[in-house]
Amino acid sequence: MEKSVRNVKRIAIQGGYGAFHEIASLHYFENEEIEIVPRKTFKDLFHSLNNSHVDYGITAIENSLAGSILPNYGLILESSMEIVGEIYLRIQLNLVALPGQKIENLKEVYSHPMAILQCQKFFEDYPGVRLIDSNDTALSAQKIREENLSGIGAIASQLAAEKYGLEILAAGIETNKKNYTRFLILGDKNGKERAGDVNKASLHFTVSHQFGSLAKVLITFSFYNINLSKIQSMPIVGKGWEYQFYVDVEFNDYEIYKQALAAIQPFAGELNVLGEYKKGKSVFE
Repeated sequence: MEKSVRNVKRIAIQGGYGAFHEIASLHYFENEEIEIVPRKTFKDLFHSLNNSHVDYGITAIENSLAGSILPNYGLILESSMEIVGEIYLRIQLNLVALPGQKIENLKEVYSHPMAILQCQKFFEDYPGVRLIDSNDTALSAQKIREENLSGIGAIASQLAAEKYGLEILAAGIETNKKNYTRFLILGDKNGKERAGDVNKASLHFTVSHQFGSLAKVLITFSFYNINLSKIQSMPIVGKGWEYQFYVDVEFNDYEIYKQALAAIQPFAGELNVLGEYKKGKSVFE
């Protein structure tokens, strides 16, 4: 199916209905009519984007507790899409199961590895429960309902519990209540926002194999009063001990930001602008 020609925006998400990706989409496109298009993996999501099957995609990129989702940086770089926005979602994780179940009777609990990592402390009080990694929080909840699995739980959102008719056995089981996930919204490169709406950008660059190259890039950003809100290094495959960098920069003046990009060019072996957009808001699920 091709992109919608009506006012309904088709949004590809990773995971099933009720996933935190859907919740983030509902908040970001809160005043617009959207259709959620679930995809099992992030690769499937980007495939739909790159083949014009949807209007936008939304992908988690980092969590305040578990850190960055490193493979997604590569998917963005390889994609024909650009970052057009972001949103920070406060994540509340819940233990859900079929109605009538009790925590003490659960043998296994399924969820995404990142969700399990964020709830380890809660399950210390239930050593008989085996925690098992799955592809997605919402898909874990869906599996319980579709297969009518007794003695099995999932870590998922309240929306997933509602969609699949599951009971919340324990709400807010995440260890740290300041638990946020940052989601990026991706769209066509020809759909750029106006410069006046932009105060943040995501960049990818390599540095020349010379002493102090990275330091020169960082000093240049500082000279132009550009704030680096994120810096992520990753090795360059096939080049021993050489690195590429993904950075997020924030600025008040778009023209000065463009001047800074020109100024770092001599120190960067490769420079890609992954997206220029408005800094995202933080919302509670």
